[in-house]
Amino acid sequence: MSNIIITGVDNSETAYQAAMKAGHLAVALGCELHVLSAFSIRTSETVRSLHNQGDVEHRSREFERLVDRYARAADLTASAVAGGLRDKFPGLKVISKAIEGNPGSALVREAKVLSAELIVVGNKRLQGAGRILGSVARTVATEADCDLYIVHTHPR
Repeated sequence: MSNIIITGVDNSETAYQAAMKAGHLAVALGCELHVLSAFSIRTSETVRSLHNQGDVEHRSREFERLVDRYARAADLTASAVAGGLRDKFPGLKVISKAIEGNPGSALVREAKVLSAELIVVGNKRLQGAGRILGSVARTVATEADCDLYIVHTHPR
């Protein structure tokens, strides 16, 4: 196994807190840290199916622009968090990346590709109805082949 920890981020404070914990763990364990932000094309596919104006080539170009916009936004999110981690942990190797897919499944997929040792996520939706309906942490817990660290990100 490699010395890689991955963490998934979005624009939430809970994701940032989980990423900071991932940074602390990566430094303590001598690992490299991958900061990933997922984007889904499912919404853009819906937009494409509803967008019946224009020819097929025009719809295809519109779809590609929409996917590119989602990917760029995810990449900017991952890059911004990675930059904060580099500032806080100067010796830590931090890699940022946008990944396509449902956040939980995309993290699991990327962990397998990287042979990651650990996935770090926050407990953003592990309260109330989220315990029944599911969450990123629940998806990762049931699908991952590596360890999972769920960061407590709510006030105690």
